[in-house]
Amino acid sequence: MRQASRWWPWIGAVIGVAALAWVLRRLDLERLRADLAGADVRFILLVPLAIVAEQWVRAWKWRQLLHSIKPGIDTLHLLGAIMAGFLVGMLVPLGAGALARSWLVARREALTTSGVLATVALDRLTDGIVFALLIPVALVLVAFPDPAGDIRAGLAWVAVGSLVLFGLLLLALSAYRRDTLREGGHVLRLARALPERIAGPVRRVLISFAEGVSWPRELWRGLGIVLASAAMKLIAATHFLWAGLAFGVLLAPGTYLFLTVFLGFVAVLGHWARVPGSFIVAAIFALGLFGVAEATALAMVLVVQGASLLSVAALGALALWRQGVALADLRTAQRAHEAGG
Repeated sequence: MRQASRWWPWIGAVIGVAALAWVLRRLDLERLRADLAGADVRFILLVPLAIVAEQWVRAWKWRQLLHSIKPGIDTLHLLGAIMAGFLVGMLVPLGAGALARSWLVARREALTTSGVLATVALDRLTDGIVFALLIPVALVLVAFPDPAGDIRAGLAWVAVGSLVLFGLLLLALSAYRRDTLREGGHVLRLARALPERIAGPVRRVLISFAEGVSWPRELWRGLGIVLASAAMKLIAATHFLWAGLAFGVLLAPGTYLFLTVFLGFVAVLGHWARVPGSFIVAAIFALGLFGVAEATALAMVLVVQGASLLSVAALGALALWRQGVALADLRTAQRAHEAGG
């Protein structure tokens, strides 16, 4: 098992390179150069603005989820923590990004990392449920070549599977909170069975995480969280709109929503499977379904990917610098959290 884990990044890299080479096997380099040289910079500049706007909405949404454990946290500080988390997630192993953003907020607001991490879990799950609900909407709005119906069927199954999975996870978190915060709960009894040296720290982490699993009592906050998740997807749909307009490409409105849900699924799958370039391959394939030439599709993807990387690098590094945090501090915090601190 350990050998497979050690070799998988290399296997994933080979798969990613091979898939990218296959998709770009007929790439017209002259057209790519012409597209990039003639790009409308005004539309290109709108891509990073849309990316930041999307994450600003996420920060506002996160503020509502944090309200039960710490009211009034500044949305701007949460935006910085989110971008810093994305930056850390690009540089260190899986899962570190969510832990980093939680630690940054906990450090600044005198909260527990576990409690803040619970709100990140709620953020991700609500995003996942809204994502699953948007898939059938996108499939209804868009027509594309799919003679065998494989793409539509695959996305339909993704929608159903995601909805069931995220719904069950939400129920599991709710059950965990009720059990952990009641006297004589099963979770804390299991913690007491651990060696005395670590039982105390583990117990504190379990309780603080349970306290963070709290949906706002105010109806408007709960509704705002759901609407914010939907708004983020709609803003994300404009990334390829602006990138396409920079190269003279304008697709039907529903196409951009389809691209968002399709590429969102591929991005998550590629991230966890550690297959580099999966987003680029999927984006070129998806844009090709709507008649966009490979060279132009690659130019659009490069703009979106480049804008995303630059936005994360700039704002994430700025947020870390403003808090006086180095990557070594984040690694230390990660080890402390894993040890139950």
